[in-house]
Amino acid sequence: MTEVTIYTDGSCSGNPGPGGWAAILMHGEHVRELTGHERETTNNRMELRAIVEALTALKKRCVALVHTDSAYVVNAFNEGWINNWQRRGWKTAAKKPVKNKDLWLLLLAQMDEHDVKFIKVKGHADNPLNNRADELAVAAMEAGRWG
Repeated sequence: MTEVTIYTDGSCSGNPGPGGWAAILMHGEHVRELTGHERETTNNRMELRAIVEALTALKKRCVALVHTDSAYVVNAFNEGWINNWQRRGWKTAAKKPVKNKDLWLLLLAQMDEHDVKFIKVKGHADNPLNNRADELAVAAMEAGRWG
C-alpha cells in the first residue's frame, strides 16, 4: 500500500471566529498543499477539517501518517476517547454531547478507507513542515476573514 505523509494544522482568530485549515500531502517527490477557511468556527473544527480534507484528497487506499499538533485529535484516537464517545452515544464522560460530531463522523468514514496513524508533533517548534502547515492555515484564515 502507498504511504503518504501528511502534516495538518488549523487556525482560528477568536474561538469561535474566522478560521483556516491546511494540509500538506507528500509521497516521494510529490507534494500537494490544501487549504480552506470558514467565517465562524473554532480551532478544533479547523484541526479536524484539515485531516478530513487531506484524507478525502487521497485517490486510492493508502497508509496515511498524519502529523498534527492537535492533542484533541491525537488523544481521541491514541487514548481511545473516540471509542468511549461512540459507546456512550456520542456523549463525553461528563454526559455532554461531543463537539464536532459531524467532522468526527467524516473522519471515521475516511479512516475506513485508509490505514491512518496519528503522530503528535509539537506546535510552533522547529518542525519545518508543521510550521509550513501553520503558515498556510493562518493565511487561509486571513483570506476567509476578508473574502
